[in-house]
Amino acid sequence: MQRVCFQLQVDPAKLDEYRRRHADVWPEFLVELRRTGWQNYSLFLRDDGLLIGYFETPDLALAQAGMAATAVNERWQAEMAEFFEGLEGTPDQGFLQLTEIFNLDDQLGRADAATGSATGTATTSATGTATTSAASETASATGSATASPHPTDIHPTTPPATTAG
Repeated sequence: MQRVCFQLQVDPAKLDEYRRRHADVWPEFLVELRRTGWQNYSLFLRDDGLLIGYFETPDLALAQAGMAATAVNERWQAEMAEFFEGLEGTPDQGFLQLTEIFNLDDQLGRADAATGSATGTATTSATGTATTSAASETASATGSATASPHPTDIHPTTPPATTAG
């Protein structure tokens, strides 16, 4: 899975409208992003217009080509282009890709491999299943060991108990 981080510059005079548009992105655009391989996609915006984006994908070139082939992406990119400064091309193709220089999970995995031990670090598979490196070998053999889920992954089937007060 490729981790992609990119930078764009939003016109500071248009920040409020840019935020508004991203508060309610077209559902058909979201579906196409997912279908073409864009996962765990987030945007971060600073008050001076610096925009940092992050997503994960099996293949960046295929993800970009897949989106470029959709009519909804053509419409979205045309509408979003006016918000950016110094952009060459469409926002989804003209962003400045940043080079990843550190990843905690990768380095802990290399350290585990070098020492033959497990740090117990949580990792997430391509399917989104959380496992620990210590449990990964067991999970591979049995298909059953998993770590405690991340708090945002917990979806209780019954509502929590409440007290009258």
